[in-house]
Amino acid sequence: MRTDYIPQVLRLLQETYARQQETLQTAATWIADALASDGVLYVFGASHAGIITEELTYRAGGLVPVSPIFIPGLTCDVRPLPLTSALERIDGYALAAVKHIPISPSDVVLVHSVSGRNAAPVEVALHAKQQGAKVIALTALDYSQSVSPRSSTGYRLFEVADLVIDNGAPRGDAVVHLAGFPQPVAPVSTVLGAALVNAIVAEACAILLERGITPPVFMSANLDGGDAHNAKLMERYRGRVLYL
Repeated sequence: MRTDYIPQVLRLLQETYARQQETLQTAATWIADALASDGVLYVFGASHAGIITEELTYRAGGLVPVSPIFIPGLTCDVRPLPLTSALERIDGYALAAVKHIPISPSDVVLVHSVSGRNAAPVEVALHAKQQGAKVIALTALDYSQSVSPRSSTGYRLFEVADLVIDNGAPRGDAVVHLAGFPQPVAPVSTVLGAALVNAIVAEACAILLERGITPPVFMSANLDGGDAHNAKLMERYRGRVLYL
C-alpha cells in the first residue's frame, strides 16, 4: 500500500493504551459500580462522535444497560448533514433535550467529543454532573487543548468531566499525509475510540464477575437462543434504557 494508515492506527492505539491503562481501569470500575447498583451507562456524542454511542448500543457482546442519548439534529441521519455542525455549537440546544433524560447518581455518563470545544458535549456533561452522575469524557486531549471553547460556559469537555480518556487522535483527526496534497486524510478517532470503549466494557464485565455478579451482556441475535437471552435482559431494563 502507498499509505500507512493501519500502521499509524496500531501505533496510536498501543501508545494510548500504554498511557491510559489506569484511566481505563477507573472507567471500568465506575461502570461496574453503576451496574452493580442497578444503574445504567448513558452515552452521548454529536455528529460522527455519535458513532461511539451506536457502537456501544444494542450490541452483540456489549452491555444491555447502555442508554444512548440521541438528540434530534445531532446524528448523522439528518439532512442536510452540515446541520449537525451548526446545532452542536448552539448554546442551550443539547441542554433542552438532555434535561428530560432521567440521569441519576447511580449512573455513569460517557460523553465523546474529539475536539471537546462545542456546546453540546459540554452541556450534556455539565447537566449529568448536576444530577450526581459520574461523567467520563472521551476526547483528543492535545487537539482539545489547542482550540478555544465555543460554549458560552467557557469550558471544553475535558475541563468539566470527572475522568478524561485521551484517545490519542492528533489535531484535525486525520493522519495520512500525501505528497503534494495539503489536507491530511483518514481520521483515527472512531477506530481508537471504539477500541477503548470496548476495552472498558470488557474490563467492567471482568470486575462484575469477580464480585459474583453476572454481567448483563447481549448475545448475538443470530445465534440460536440469542433472542430469548436478550429479551430477558432487556425486560429488566425496560423504562430506563431509552430505546426499549
